Amino acid sequence: MTNPTSTTTSTSGTNPLAGRREWTALGVLMLPLLLVSMDVSVLYFALPAISADLRPSGTQQLWILDVYGFVLAGLLMTMGALGDRIGRRRLLLIGATAFGGASLLAAYADSAATLIAARAVLGIGGATLMPSTMALLRTMFTDPGQRAKAIGLWSGVMTGGIALGSVMSGILVEHFWWGSVFLVNLPAMVLLLVLGPVLLPESKNPSPGRFDWLSVPLSLAAVLPVIYGVKEIPSEGWHPAYVVSVLAGLLFAVLFVRRQRTGTSPLIPPALLRGRGFTPALVLNLVASLAMMGSAVFTTQYLQAVLGKSPLEAALWSLLPSVFIGVAGPLTAHLVQRGVDRGSVVAGGFAAMAAGFVLLALVGTDSLWLVLTGAGVLACGLVAIMSQLTDLAMTSAPVERAGTASSLLETSAEFGGALGMAVLGSIGTAVYRHEMPATAPAEARETLGGALAAAGRLPGPAAETLLRTAREAFTGGMQGAAIAGAVLLVLAAVGAGLTLRRIDA
Repeated sequence: MTNPTSTTTSTSGTNPLAGRREWTALGVLMLPLLLVSMDVSVLYFALPAISADLRPSGTQQLWILDVYGFVLAGLLMTMGALGDRIGRRRLLLIGATAFGGASLLAAYADSAATLIAARAVLGIGGATLMPSTMALLRTMFTDPGQRAKAIGLWSGVMTGGIALGSVMSGILVEHFWWGSVFLVNLPAMVLLLVLGPVLLPESKNPSPGRFDWLSVPLSLAAVLPVIYGVKEIPSEGWHPAYVVSVLAGLLFAVLFVRRQRTGTSPLIPPALLRGRGFTPALVLNLVASLAMMGSAVFTTQYLQAVLGKSPLEAALWSLLPSVFIGVAGPLTAHLVQRGVDRGSVVAGGFAAMAAGFVLLALVGTDSLWLVLTGAGVLACGLVAIMSQLTDLAMTSAPVERAGTASSLLETSAEFGGALGMAVLGSIGTAVYRHEMPATAPAEARETLGGALAAAGRLPGPAAETLLRTAREAFTGGMQGAAIAGAVLLVLAAVGAGLTLRRIDA
């Protein structure tokens, strides 16, 4: 009699089917993934309470928000390569310990500096957890159909966690104190530390070679300045400091690439990028992330500043598009199982995202359901794209390089998100400033937030006029960015269809 928790063999005899043990292990892996993605947005509603308690300076407040994402993005490639060398399960458990300890430190931080340090350690832990979960998934699910289903679940959890983080922080802060947004991490990390050694297989590169320590600071110097610069440009403009930051990062990127091409034991083997379908998966993943984060810049502001929703109301409304995510994952897996080729699925995902942008281009200043529908269609397309591109990238990469492959895919998503905020955000800002009258206060001509602040100092009729004008200008900027995004995504749909069909042929 077959043990229900053991791995069984597929009918083809070439790829063993995952059993109950592997699917249970996947559920355990989803917990850290959910929490890591939630921590990107978990401070949105906790920040006012933190500011009142710890009294951070303006600079410290920015670091409290941003240091997690910066450290996470900067260390992904390093941690992916390290997991391939020392073992993905071992690195996952080390990261879970660090993540849990940093969560405890953050919850009871008594100063802004302590909280910043704790958030930085959380970023280090997150950088170990994300590539390790995907690399272990690649190891556990060798059957293509099961792997596609597992990756679809992984993509859905990753996408939904970011939306869930802001809502959970609002609920926790409303009923407890701000430290509770970090303590919620502890039960999941303890569960992972207890069940991980039992359920998760260990896997690593049997012949990793020496670890290239010099590539670590080079990769950080390449990633962090670029992401910092492109994140600041939409809100602060093309300030020379941000342009120099991007250029400096690109210079270090050239040095990093050169070392990978000439080194005897590179952190990122060039052969990995030459794998069939791997580089197209990275590029298309970047474009999809660009579109999603670029749209989020506008939809979150629209709900609060245009429709006048409170932060918690806006977060709760923004959960509705997540319903689409629950449908998109299973639907994508069903299409693939029915024999629809990967190129058509990914092209369809980009087309769906383009349709979401078209809906956003039609919004007025009172279009709640149209915005939510557009965001939902965008999320639906994103899950279809991410699941297929992740499967393509992980299948193209050798198993011994699964951690490195996963980290590169996630780094491309981080770059894409930053570019989305920069490119589409800049388009929206340019349209907003063009449509604001020259007679409006200077700060109102810069941003919608500035208009809201200026209106608070004006008498009733003048304030109403300014707010109406600013909201119409912001909506116009949102429409302009949506049109640009739709055009980009239509081009991506065509490119994906042609490229991926050649790869799968």
